Amino acid sequence: MEWFLTPLVPWQSVPWLQMSPLEILATVFGLWSVIAYVRESVWAWPSGLINVLLYILLFWNARLYGDTGLQVVYVALQGYGWWLWLRGGPQQSHLAITRTSRQEWLRLTAIGVVAYLPMGWFLKTFTDTDVPWWDAAPTISSLIAQWMISRKKLENWWVWIVTDLVYIPLYASKHLWLTAALYAVFLTLCIIGLRQWTRTVRATAGA
Repeated sequence: MEWFLTPLVPWQSVPWLQMSPLEILATVFGLWSVIAYVRESVWAWPSGLINVLLYILLFWNARLYGDTGLQVVYVALQGYGWWLWLRGGPQQSHLAITRTSRQEWLRLTAIGVVAYLPMGWFLKTFTDTDVPWWDAAPTISSLIAQWMISRKKLENWWVWIVTDLVYIPLYASKHLWLTAALYAVFLTLCIIGLRQWTRTVRATAGA
């Protein structure tokens, strides 16, 4: 297992090349998953499941325990989202894209605010992470965004965009350079996804 976590290029003079086989494989499946989300393909979920299983190992090794726990929750959410996209519509039909209501925004915002402090406190008190509060914020927002994309809420892309902007410097600070680059690509894909899903919603409304 150690070789799977060992950077392929260990030289300190080129830190952006310090990528392990595990990080490379996780990156491939993560990229495939987000592209499938943008295209509304159900294959986003099985590829996403493989991605989160690999990132459990990667983040634990990097002492990003908030993100490790997040990936564990994602395992269950992948199955939940997979079922919803297949059978979550009326009479177990295809799930359509919808907008997030004001009531849903209020509930999700309240959940995020209430969960942030105990999450940061837990990471600071019970783990050896050196970035407890930084790690806690995108952990909470990722869970909210994942629930939203499972329900095909259009505005999930806005939450992912904000989350990615926090994650990119966090992963770079941990020398997870390929993962940081992946999240920069995710940021671009989120913008594309937002535009594409918006067109779909407008076309459906027009029809």
